[in-house]
Amino acid sequence: MTDTPNRAAGAALYRAVWRWHFIAGLIVLPFVLILAVTGAIYLFKDEINNTVHRNLRFVEAQSVALSPSQITGAALAAHPGTLRAYTPASAPNRSAEVDIVGEDGLRNTIYVDPYDGRVLGTLWDGGAAGSPMMYVVRKLHSLEYVGWFGNRLIEAAAGWMVLLVASGIYLWLPRGRKTVGTLRIKAKRGRPWWRDLHAVTGIYTGGFIVFLAMTGLPWSGVWGAKFYDTAYALGLGMPDGYWSKTPQSEVPTQDVVDRAPWIMERQTIPSSQPPEGGAHAGHGEHATTSPMPEGIELPLLDTVIATVERLGIVPGYAINVPTTPTGVFTASVYPDDITFERVIHLDRYTGDVLYDAGLEDLGTLGRWAEWGISVHMGQEWGLLNQIVLLLSCLAMVMLCVSAATMWWKRRPSGALGIPTVPTDWRIPRTLLGMAVVAGIFFPLVGLSMLLLLGIELVAHTIGRRRKLA
Repeated sequence: MTDTPNRAAGAALYRAVWRWHFIAGLIVLPFVLILAVTGAIYLFKDEINNTVHRNLRFVEAQSVALSPSQITGAALAAHPGTLRAYTPASAPNRSAEVDIVGEDGLRNTIYVDPYDGRVLGTLWDGGAAGSPMMYVVRKLHSLEYVGWFGNRLIEAAAGWMVLLVASGIYLWLPRGRKTVGTLRIKAKRGRPWWRDLHAVTGIYTGGFIVFLAMTGLPWSGVWGAKFYDTAYALGLGMPDGYWSKTPQSEVPTQDVVDRAPWIMERQTIPSSQPPEGGAHAGHGEHATTSPMPEGIELPLLDTVIATVERLGIVPGYAINVPTTPTGVFTASVYPDDITFERVIHLDRYTGDVLYDAGLEDLGTLGRWAEWGISVHMGQEWGLLNQIVLLLSCLAMVMLCVSAATMWWKRRPSGALGIPTVPTDWRIPRTLLGMAVVAGIFFPLVGLSMLLLLGIELVAHTIGRRRKLA
């Protein structure tokens, strides 16, 4: 006698999970497509940039290079403005990059041959993306073009991706029916073929999709901020007091560098202390047309670079120039091998090191986050990493296409075809309890769940009234 109620309860729970999987899948489908397509492209940003802008990024290797001040001087002579950053050549056959804010207020990257000072060309500064084209891809990936609301939508979609994989596995588990639990496509055509394609793709790639979603969340506005604060509070992110030996500004690291280790991005930078006798003592006075921020001579850049290279910073780093009297020089590098990631702040007047931290200085959660982000961006294991994640992105596209096709084929004419609301509402309470836990862990998912629950209650109420009428 107890088997019948148990079977009924299991069937009701199955229908409830299926309904939410169906609805949530359709809602987040366009956002998952955006994440998958732009993510797949961005995995190969370096290869794309090197191909499209080869004439700017590559030079013929020679034995003797010019000094940093000579290289930046050549760039400023060809493109008058104010120096903002300098990236030395990362290899003997690579050009140097000089970031300049022009008289029009726009920031451009000037590519210079480090051996003869010849200006190779210029691009609008794309920051960490490396080019304007990849900058657009990066912004689309996070929907930053829509502002903070776009970032929140992507965060909610990432959280839902985790729950969709979990609920999809639950729906996939065998229940005595030949159509579920399949490890290969058995159907020949029609909606069953798309169903098998959806199930098989999801079961083989679900783990990779969850990994991509979870390692992308640290960049999000709500979940990422909470994760950062929790890691810091537990002493597992950036150790408390590490940077407290020098006066601090109110400027976070992410505002002065294109790219820094994620766990360091919100950490404020140190403050340079103007020497007695004025902010510019010992460095001369500059006219208002100076290509450097007031109080800084170009040769000081040579000293700063010599210092950070003596400290062992690896090639590929950039030097950001201070823009305020209390600003600092910041050298930062985020290489493919994250064991060499580094952030070094130096006093703008003396060139003294104020702060120097790498991966080994982070707490456990900080190191895990850095590793996860590195894999997420296809850096950790080179081409193999890129190919595995490319296949994962293609699988996400396949899941979206198969889901949309199944919905289109099953929907009645003129209706959405959403699975019916279970008549037994005792079992969905179990699902609700699971949803509460998930909603707490993913706050924006929880908020969207409340919205969906409200719609469910309204639909259930309307259905009951129609039956009573």
